[in-house]
Amino acid sequence: MTEFRHAADPAWPGERVRLYGPEFNHDPGALYAAIREEYGPVAPILLDGDIPAWFVSGYREMHRITSDSQLFARDTRRWNEWDRVPADWPLLPYVAHNPSVMFTEGPEHRRRAGAISDALAAVDQFELGAHCERIADRLVDAFAGTGEADLVTQYALRIPLLAVAKMYGMPEAETPALVRDVAISLDVGPDAMNAHLRVQSAMRALVAHKRDFPGADVPSQLLRSGLSEEEIVQDLLVVTAAAQQPTANWIGNTIRLMLTDLRFAMTLSGGRGSVGQALNEVLWHDTPTQNFIGRFATRDTQLGGQRVRAGDLLVMGLAAANSDPLVRQEVTPGSLGNHAHMSFGHGEHGCPYPAPEVAEVIARTTIEVLLDRLPDLALAVPAEALVWRPSVWMRGLESLPVSFTPTYVAGDLGSATTGAW
Repeated sequence: MTEFRHAADPAWPGERVRLYGPEFNHDPGALYAAIREEYGPVAPILLDGDIPAWFVSGYREMHRITSDSQLFARDTRRWNEWDRVPADWPLLPYVAHNPSVMFTEGPEHRRRAGAISDALAAVDQFELGAHCERIADRLVDAFAGTGEADLVTQYALRIPLLAVAKMYGMPEAETPALVRDVAISLDVGPDAMNAHLRVQSAMRALVAHKRDFPGADVPSQLLRSGLSEEEIVQDLLVVTAAAQQPTANWIGNTIRLMLTDLRFAMTLSGGRGSVGQALNEVLWHDTPTQNFIGRFATRDTQLGGQRVRAGDLLVMGLAAANSDPLVRQEVTPGSLGNHAHMSFGHGEHGCPYPAPEVAEVIARTTIEVLLDRLPDLALAVPAEALVWRPSVWMRGLESLPVSFTPTYVAGDLGSATTGAW
C-alpha cells in the first residue's frame, strides 16, 4: 500500500494524514486510495502548516455535502481554526473571505450565480468555437515550421484566457497583459499578489468602460442584471481564474491521454471521433481540479462515520470521489455519455451552467485544430518522463514536448505570434 505521513494533533483525537508534500506529485491517485482504505470515505487530515481538516473522498459523501448547502456551507468565516492560521499561510488565498460569488450563501448566492449563468448563456457558442479555431490556428502557425513544440507553454496555457477576453469584449491590444498577469497571479510567487491587483484593476476598468459602451459580452450582460459594479468586478475575477488554469490543464491532460493511450493514438489522423471521449475520460481519471477548499459544517454532524464539529473545514476530494470504487466500477473507458463525475462540483455551489459547456467548446476546439493541423503529432520524450506540476490542488503537466513533421506557413510567423499572444 502507498505510504503516507501521519501526524498527531493534540487538539484533535487520533492521527491525521498530511495532505501536502512530495507524495502527491508522484501518484496522487494511489495516495487517495490508501487514505480511503485506512480511514474510509472521510479522513482526518492536516493541511500545510499542520492545520486540521477533513478530506472527503467518498462519492456519496461528496454528493451529500454538495447537495446540502445549509449543513455544509461555503462562507469561510465559519471556520473554527482561524486562530491557528498564520498571516503567511500558503493556502490563505483559498479561504480568505472576499465579496465575490464564491463565498455567498442562500438567496444572495442564487442571485449572483444566476446572473453569471444568464450572462454565460448569452454567449454564442458557435461564434466562440470559430474564434477559438482562429486563436488555435495562429498559435500553431507560430511553431508549425519547427517540427517541435511544448504544448503546455506554447498552446494549452495560452488559449483559455484569449477566449475569455473575447467573451468579455476586451480590446485585443489589452489581452497579452491580462494573460500574463492572470498566469502570475495563479502561481505561488513573489509577484502573485501584485499581479492579482493588476487583474482586478483591469476588470474594474473594463466594467466602467462597458457601463458607458455596452455590447454583446459578459460584462455588459452582468451590468444589465442589476448587480453592482463592484460585485461584477469580483465575479469576473472568479470566472477568469476558473476559466484559465482548469481549462488549460483539461486541454493538456487530454492531449497527453491521446498521445499515450493506443485507443486514441490509433485515431489521431481523424481525431474528431475520439476527442469528446478523451475529454470526458480525463474528467474521470485526471481531472484538472483535484481538490477544493471547501465546505464548513454549520453544526455538529456525522459524515462517513466521522464526527464533524460545527465550523470544521471539509476539503472536497474531487479526483478521489471520481475514483471511488463504488462508482468507478460503473465507469468504463468507453463510457462516453457518463458525466456523473464531480469535476465541476455539484449542487448550488457547483460550476454554474453553462460554464462547463463553454469550457468544453474551448477545449474541444483547441484539440481538434491541433490534431487537424499536425496529424502525426507524437511525444518527444517517453511518457514516464512527463512531469506533473507540484500541486495538491491542480492536476496539470509542467510541459508537454512533442514532435511532428514541419509544416511551413505562408506569411510572417512573427506577426502571427503577436496577433495570438
